[in-house]
Amino acid sequence: MKETLYIIDTFSLVFQVFHAVPAMTGPAGQPTNAIFGITRDILNIIKTHSPDYLIFAMDSSGPGTRNEIFPEYKANRSEMPEDLAAQISSIMDVVKGFQVPIIESPGWEADDVFATIAQLAKEKGIQTVIVTNDKDARQLINESVQLYNIRKNTFMDAEGVVKDWGVRPEQVIDFQSLVGDAVDNIPGVPLVGPKKAQTLIEQFGTLEGVLENADQAKGPKLQQNLKEFADQARMSRELVTLNKNLDLNVNWDDSRLTHPDRERLRQLFTDFGFRRFAEEMKEDFTKQEEPRPSKRIWETVDNLKAFQKFVTLLKKQDEFCVDLETTGLKPAEAEIVGWAISWQKNHGYYIPVEGPTGQKALDPQIVLEQLKPILEDPEILISNQNIKYDMVVLMRAGVYLQGVSIDPMVASYLLSAGERGHSLDKLSERYLQHTMIPISNLIGSGKQQKKMFEIDVEKVAEYAVEDAEIAWQLSRILQEELKQNSLWDLYWDLERPLIPILAEMEFNGIRVDPEELKHQSQQLDLRLTDLIREIHEIAGHEFNIASPLQLRKVLFEELKLPVIKKTKTGPSTDQSVLEKLAPLHELPAKITEHRHLSKLKSTYLDALPDLVNPETGRIHASFNQVVAATGRLSSSDPNLQNIPIRTEEGRQIRKAFVPENADWKLLCADYSQIELRVLAHLSQDTALSQAFREGADIHTAVAAETFRVSPENVDSEMRRTAKAVNFGVIYGQSPFGLSESIGIPQSEAAQFIEDYFQRYQGVREFLDQILEDCAKNQFVQTICGRKRTIQGVRPGLQKQLNMPERTAINTVIQGSAADLIKQAMINVSERLKQEQHPGRMLMQIHDELVFESPILEIESLSQIVREEMESAMRLDVPLIVDMSFGSNWLEQTNLEIPSL
Repeated sequence: MKETLYIIDTFSLVFQVFHAVPAMTGPAGQPTNAIFGITRDILNIIKTHSPDYLIFAMDSSGPGTRNEIFPEYKANRSEMPEDLAAQISSIMDVVKGFQVPIIESPGWEADDVFATIAQLAKEKGIQTVIVTNDKDARQLINESVQLYNIRKNTFMDAEGVVKDWGVRPEQVIDFQSLVGDAVDNIPGVPLVGPKKAQTLIEQFGTLEGVLENADQAKGPKLQQNLKEFADQARMSRELVTLNKNLDLNVNWDDSRLTHPDRERLRQLFTDFGFRRFAEEMKEDFTKQEEPRPSKRIWETVDNLKAFQKFVTLLKKQDEFCVDLETTGLKPAEAEIVGWAISWQKNHGYYIPVEGPTGQKALDPQIVLEQLKPILEDPEILISNQNIKYDMVVLMRAGVYLQGVSIDPMVASYLLSAGERGHSLDKLSERYLQHTMIPISNLIGSGKQQKKMFEIDVEKVAEYAVEDAEIAWQLSRILQEELKQNSLWDLYWDLERPLIPILAEMEFNGIRVDPEELKHQSQQLDLRLTDLIREIHEIAGHEFNIASPLQLRKVLFEELKLPVIKKTKTGPSTDQSVLEKLAPLHELPAKITEHRHLSKLKSTYLDALPDLVNPETGRIHASFNQVVAATGRLSSSDPNLQNIPIRTEEGRQIRKAFVPENADWKLLCADYSQIELRVLAHLSQDTALSQAFREGADIHTAVAAETFRVSPENVDSEMRRTAKAVNFGVIYGQSPFGLSESIGIPQSEAAQFIEDYFQRYQGVREFLDQILEDCAKNQFVQTICGRKRTIQGVRPGLQKQLNMPERTAINTVIQGSAADLIKQAMINVSERLKQEQHPGRMLMQIHDELVFESPILEIESLSQIVREEMESAMRLDVPLIVDMSFGSNWLEQTNLEIPSL
């Protein structure tokens, strides 16, 4: 039996896996999806195909030989994505760890390298498989060479080329010379596509035969093109022809697949967070068939007898995973289609309550009645990925799940806050090296997409049980990870109790007045019409103000305004540029106003009514625990935290947010300067702490200290500067940033920051310590022990902070404030339940909580909220909450209730 050689077309495979594997990041926050995909593919080839030889073929760097023939060759190629470029050196480390040679040739591409190696292998009697998606490689296919598409797990031989293109491998070069290649910018002959090229080659045999018989081609235009572009076709042939005769020194002994450096690979995989791959490196895995994964078993419970037997079994479990299949993605509107439940690896149950006509399904109410007491038993622990979604769906059905246990999504976020994805698919890849069934395989996509209840019950069962069973496995793994990383208390005592509170807030929603939004939209329409007229009058003619090209012409060619910033296409007209031009001419200010009002209208006034739930008349936004890396909550659908408050038109949007009815009011509770109070507590700065203890206006107090005047002599400019520095310190603002924000010279800003740190030495020492610790440990921590991995921090406080250093400081302070308000939410919620208060928590907007309550209970609600928020944590400075109430979110009256 002949020996086999597998040649990897390196960058072809690299790009494939980068786009095929969801974004992943390692323990240090580095992107790892391409590294993971390459590793999985190498292991798959070794275990499944057992090649005798393995080689990686690489492109050489810099311009190649083909660019000398045609300078525009591959000119259409875009730059490598930043997240992929960052992984290339690590991919090379992995390849070297497998002790596989990487071969390249100066001036030539990987295609030429593997063409030459395949020729050399043929001469040695070695059978070659080229792992590539590059169609140029089809010209190499012969009795000794095949192509392998690893994504589809398919091989292509000569018959496959004939079937796909209608030509033989030895005709591929002529075929491509006519067709060209848009990806590589090979021109070919205009109007000649694959079918026409196949017909021409079938008729005339070769490219030269086609060109010599151009007059016999069908159609005058095709005849003309074959004559006019004959030299272009010949040049294309030169570009697509692979060089089989490079001067390569292939060491066949080095290329023989023997034993990888398993210890080196184990270390690399540990660094990348590939736990299963690292575990595999403990044993020799070469020349073995890939172990078959344990087969997942799912049981479809679709009759009453089987359901009663299942319920009896379920009651014996003290912890399990529940995952609901539903009619939609909005939990406050979704109906249950089926229940997937699992409490052991590779095994689970699916209970259909809705399905295609004629297929078995249980009565939804019978299932609900039987499962409700189990789900509402606080002694039974229930896990699931994004369990908050299931809780809202269950609330809608009248079930209030009590014993929340491990949500892998939230656990993963605590372990790796800097990572961009904590979905079940990504966690399955990261922790289990398992690719899950894509939802599109089940319901399709686009216009052909079906509803879950329209899909065959057994197919849904397989998909749903996989979700539940994988979530169950991950819950066991991540529970241990949390404990090992000293994050268990943070999860169990803070993040976990928050989940049902957020679920309740989402279920409650907040009432919105569509008529008020419609009225405001109509008013803005009138203002926008007037603005366009004013803009055209100022410019002296009409133009499309939404066109950067036309606006650029008006601003810089007609009005001769200075160019502030340039892009690849010319002078920039972005928002920052318009703001700098506004003092010089009224037109940029008008454009800015138009953009602002247009965005308000489209993003909020016209969009919010569509988000109102027709059943409840309320908007049910999502509150997300796993988005902001600092620990803050975010909101979506809509993003309530982004509703503008700095302009009058933006503030007016809040007027449309109203309480349950006329007998209720909204109550707003806002922490006063919480991040600065956290800074004072953590830094233990004497002057800053004293100012808070004395109840002084902190910005006035800082201005008085820094400008060395008495508080009564602090004017508005001094206070504005002090306020900018107070908050700038938290975000690591540079002198340039401060000068830009408050309009003072950079040298003056630098001096002000220096004076600030001299007066508040404790703050300087604290920030310095954050950076020292982060440089040493590669992570920072909040007041509750929340961790965030950060690399690139220099020890000590620098005059100019880089992004990692600003991130480190911001995470500690803002993250600690986030911990505090989360604890406050838990305390307030528990107190409201204890006292059976009718008040409801509706929204969390950064440092503000919004409630609704019957008007007669507003005072008692205010007292509860103030007490619990101001005692949420014991800081060395007092916590102060500003309280107000009103008939909508905008028009609020201050509540004067004494602080603790």
